[in-house]
Amino acid sequence: MGLPALEFSDCYLDSPQFRDRLKSHEVELEKTNKFIKELIKDGKALIQALKCLSTAKRKFAESLNEFKFQCIGDAETDDEICIAKSLQEFAAVLQNLEDERTRMIENANDVLIMPLERFRKEQISAAKEAKKKYDKETEKYCAVLEKHLSLSARKKEAHLHEADNQVDNVRQHFYEVSLEYVFKVQEVQERKMFDFVEPLLAFLQGLFTYYHHGYELAKDFNHFKTELTISIQNTRNRFESTRSEVESLMRKMKENPHEHKSVSHHTMEGYLFVQEKRSFVSTWVKYYCMYHREPKRVTMVLFDPKSGGKMGEEESFILKSCTRRKTDSIEKRFCFDIEAVDRSGVITMQALSEEDRRLWMEAMDGKEPVYNLNKDNQAEGMIQLDVTGFNVMKKFIYAVETRGIDEQGLYRIAGVNSRVQKLLNLAMDPKTCADVELENHEWEIKTITSAIKHYLRMLPAPLMTYQYQRTFIKAAKLDNPDARVTEIHALVHRLPEKNRQMLELLMKHLANVASHNQHNLMTVANLGVVFGPTLLRPQEETVAAIMDIKFQNIVVEILIEHHEKIFRDVPSSATSPTNLLLDLTRRRSIASKAPSCSERPLTLFHTPTNSQKGEKTDSVANTAFAELLSANCNSSSQGCTMRHSLNSSNGEQDAQPNRPSSLRNPKSCSSIPSSAPSPSPNSPRSPSWPMFSAPSSPQRISSASSNSSPFSIVGKKARALYACKAEHNSELSFIAGNIFENVHTSREPGWLEGTLDGQTGLIPENYVEIL
Repeated sequence: MGLPALEFSDCYLDSPQFRDRLKSHEVELEKTNKFIKELIKDGKALIQALKCLSTAKRKFAESLNEFKFQCIGDAETDDEICIAKSLQEFAAVLQNLEDERTRMIENANDVLIMPLERFRKEQISAAKEAKKKYDKETEKYCAVLEKHLSLSARKKEAHLHEADNQVDNVRQHFYEVSLEYVFKVQEVQERKMFDFVEPLLAFLQGLFTYYHHGYELAKDFNHFKTELTISIQNTRNRFESTRSEVESLMRKMKENPHEHKSVSHHTMEGYLFVQEKRSFVSTWVKYYCMYHREPKRVTMVLFDPKSGGKMGEEESFILKSCTRRKTDSIEKRFCFDIEAVDRSGVITMQALSEEDRRLWMEAMDGKEPVYNLNKDNQAEGMIQLDVTGFNVMKKFIYAVETRGIDEQGLYRIAGVNSRVQKLLNLAMDPKTCADVELENHEWEIKTITSAIKHYLRMLPAPLMTYQYQRTFIKAAKLDNPDARVTEIHALVHRLPEKNRQMLELLMKHLANVASHNQHNLMTVANLGVVFGPTLLRPQEETVAAIMDIKFQNIVVEILIEHHEKIFRDVPSSATSPTNLLLDLTRRRSIASKAPSCSERPLTLFHTPTNSQKGEKTDSVANTAFAELLSANCNSSSQGCTMRHSLNSSNGEQDAQPNRPSSLRNPKSCSSIPSSAPSPSPNSPRSPSWPMFSAPSSPQRISSASSNSSPFSIVGKKARALYACKAEHNSELSFIAGNIFENVHTSREPGWLEGTLDGQTGLIPENYVEIL
């Protein structure tokens, strides 16, 4: 029920019912007054709490903004950069949000507190003052009325008439005050409906504006949030891969600490105790010592971890000699003496153990015998980048793409190791490779994918070579994404031919796998995590190298995403004069060493004509330069022709090597006899695959080593190891796998004479195998 209306006519009656109705209004006004006071108190507390919250959030945002991530390594991935930037992004969003909250707090006092206080003071307080006046006039009127009624009738008429006038005046004033009070009470009751509620509405509107601002900020932040989520997931995947590698290295270090020395530019370094004589007393001082073998320089730094890690001055000298200290000549163990060129006297040092002393003496060429801690290199396995390897990879990839391209976790889920080894052994064995039926569900997809990874890991060197491993990593660390692609594009075309062809095969397959990521969940980033450490494994296993795994992953991601451009187009830098000279210098240094099967490039050979026989052969540099130009010619998918002059001491030779399509498709090579076998499309040696290979240990024929005449091995047979192109009538054109009859040494050093299908010509002896 609502409050009863107060009629002005009731003011004149001043009935008990009127007083009761007026009382209910007064109670309601007092209740409203108390409520507004509490509301103002709570509102001020809320504003103060908001201020404290805003201050805390601003402090939190400042802390986020000041913190900078420091990643392990000398560069960061795009994902790590995004994550590192995220704290500053969070701080900016919080600061922006708190700026809006501050505006709301500043307005809250004007729109909520002050209007409520004004209503309470101006309206409710006025009603209270009117009530006091009304109560006072009531008492006065009642007193005057009682006094007037008590007058005796015997009073003089004039006195009575004056008393009546006085009562009338008081009564009239009481009625006026009563009317004003009733008016004010009802006015306040009506005004509170808007004067009280309107400030609350304004305050809520400020809150809504603040929250709407937060909503808009959230919408603007959504794009970065999505990108950050992906970066976090990619970083987590790389962390899992890196963590397993670091943990594996840690276990190896625990088991065989001496076999995993720290990689350092110093020949030897570590702590040694040096004997120092002070006032006829010998003391042993701990130094951190470093030794460089080339200048034979010893550097010592006074340092003791227990003393707070303070580093003393550095002292260095040139080593003259190192001698083991006899046990019976000194009380200390593990001691040795060294002499310096630029200082007199003998310096006695104490190693940390007998093994440590032996290592120091070995590094300093001491008189102690040198022990070789390195384990004997195991014999190179059967896994090579040869025809068998290409054919096996072709069969494996075909099976994956036809049977399990949509299988979830492809290449992430490992197969049973024993079955993987069994599959590889059967597939790599020439006797059993034809019997391996990958269409048979006996071989699970995870077994086949694990076999692919195992094959790549078991190569003598990683597919992208140790030589270019650091260069690929540096390319991935470039800030400009386009520059990364360009640099990696150029590096790929500097790889050996067979490595590049296998890499192209693998990247094309992985791009196909990534295109089905909605089903197999293997995105380009996930494939990078799987294949990065395999294709770009470092030569030295260190924590720093493991920290670079994330950049190895990025290299693989770029190769997958841009595989068509990278392997289809030859970058201009690949054939630049600078690169040619650098590659020539490198080839000169290894030209005198016979290449192994895994190092031989698919190249073209030049043979002297009949008129040039008897002349001296080209120098090593000219031969290397000819091979270099041929290798660059081989790198073009469209074919190219190069002509250059090789100047020798007796005259000038011209060679025009070019790479015809016949080297990729033996069926189209006109120089191959018609009797040569033609591979079928379904054969492992399909024309679309590189046809070059050799057994892992080819036998070489050297005419200089023969004790008989140049025709001492008449009747021998030889198998071609690599493809060649005939440019002279005296040079045979052959391809890997062809058998030559009646092979014997020729009068030309480094060449053999042989017969292939009735044609007789010269064969490079380094690229055949005597059967």
